Parts: sequence; structure tokens; C-alpha cells
Amino acid sequence: DVLKLFRRSKKLALIALSLKRSASELLLFVLVWGLGVIIFSVIMYYAEGDRNPKMNSILATCWWAVATMSTVGYGDVYPKTPTGQVIGTVVSFLSMIFLAMPLTIIVSSFSKTYKDSKKGRSRQSPDENNGI
Repeated sequence: DVLKLFRRSKKLALIALSLKRSASELLLFVLVWGLGVIIFSVIMYYAEGDRNPKMNSILATCWWAVATMSTVGYGDVYPKTPTGQVIGTVVSFLSMIFLAMPLTIIVSSFSKTYKDSKKGRSRQSPDENNGI
């Protein structure tokens, strides 16, 4: 049913096409974000590992990094030392800035896709222009 909706709605098809066109940029974003999770997890482990029982492994700090970098912030694992708290603050602010990037990529791609569809539609007959 969802696929039928995409086929029948030209506006949803535009959104899908713009996401498809920006797939490589979004994949790069996900890879860089994952690298950030690993780097900040290691940093936080060395800052907190001995003094915080909830951050006693790099895997445990990975959970903290994912929750913090995705701006979810569950609150189940958090830094307790002043050094860890400063690192956590920096990670949180950098993540907010970093998470704004995919939005600009998607909007730019959608704008280009929409303009391309308008150019294609102006070449069509007036009867074919009733979709968008």
C-alpha cells in the first residue's frame, strides 16, 4: 500500500528522488557520525573509565556517545568527573551543529529535484501538468 502511495503521488516521488540523489552524501554523513561515536567513546572511556562504574568499557561509553550525539540523552549513563562533564558538553554542542548538516543536504537536493521537475513539466503539454 505504501508503494502504491509513492507511485500515485508525484510529490512523494519527488521526496524519494531527492533522498536517492543525496544518498552518497548521507552515507558519508553516517560514516563520519559513526567515526565520531568511536572517537568520543574512547576519549570518554579514558576520562571516566576508572571513576565511573557505568563507563567501565569502551562499549559502555559507545552507548553514552550514541545517546549524546543523537541528542536523545537518556540519562542512564552520564559523566561524573569534571573532565568528563566538559567532554560531554563539547560533544553535545558539536553534535547539535553536526546534526544540522543532513537537513541542508536534503533541502538542497529537494530544491534541485523540484526545479528539474518544473523544467520537465514546462516542456510537457498542459494536460500533463496537473500532477504537481
